[in-house]
Amino acid sequence: MSVQHSEKSSQEIISGLTADPPHISPKYLYDELGSRLFTAITELPEYYPTRTEAQILKRHSLEIKQAVGATSTLIDLGAGDGEKATALFEPFQIKRYVAVDISAAFLQTSLARLQSRYPHVEMVAVEQDFSHSLHLPNEIGNDPRLFFYPGSSIGNFNPADALAFLQRVRAACPNGRLLIGVDLIKPADILERAYDDALQVTAAFNRNILRHINQLAQTNFNLHEWRHIALFNADESRIEMHLEATRGTTVTWPNGQRQFVAGERIHTENSYKWQTDAFATLLKQAGFNDCRHWSDDKNWFAVFVAQA
Repeated sequence: MSVQHSEKSSQEIISGLTADPPHISPKYLYDELGSRLFTAITELPEYYPTRTEAQILKRHSLEIKQAVGATSTLIDLGAGDGEKATALFEPFQIKRYVAVDISAAFLQTSLARLQSRYPHVEMVAVEQDFSHSLHLPNEIGNDPRLFFYPGSSIGNFNPADALAFLQRVRAACPNGRLLIGVDLIKPADILERAYDDALQVTAAFNRNILRHINQLAQTNFNLHEWRHIALFNADESRIEMHLEATRGTTVTWPNGQRQFVAGERIHTENSYKWQTDAFATLLKQAGFNDCRHWSDDKNWFAVFVAQA
């Protein structure tokens, strides 16, 4: 991470901690350890999105392939370990895989592993925070692009920011397609268990954000003083993750500090849940057309394909 990038991150973090209410951007959940913890979360029995999405992609692979059409460049936004994308390599005859992620170290490790398994696929790593802007290197070329944004990560954006993000994606894939996973509204107890598992892996994932920002912004959070909270906000149709102070504590950083009372919370992540009609409308507002979607039998999750 460059000095300039580090200073910008520190300023953003401190701005969030001094806000009312305090918050930390969810992108800071994904350092190398956070990325590994999230991979573990996707294996948990309570966390249905990953396996449900995979089932949809497998069950409807022929229809999805027909909807996507000819493509050779797969651009994986928030790639993580890249495993989800590998399921598309063969059916879509992918020649170039572009993995975009905020965690450079984890990304490089993942691509090195994938390259040994898929030597015929050109692989490009792009370290980028695409939550505010999306810039792709020229080496990607002008072949038809398929943007892949799986796992309901679009839910981390509020509806207005989701629209702006989708508009950026559309601008980056002229004549291409978007393949995107969307988590749907369902009973609160199912949602809350998915974000507060019995093994407390999600709790570790959430608290790890404090360890990460201790490094980035020189804060002095004591992880043992904070507990994980996950709740469904029905009015906003979103799961919220928070960290709650278990006792009064003072957090310091260079030239500043904030006192937290017992029970005070720091908001770390939202995951908005959608209805299929509403999300199709959002895609059209972003400039996409020919939108199609497929769901599982329980209608818990949907996979959309849209043309730029």
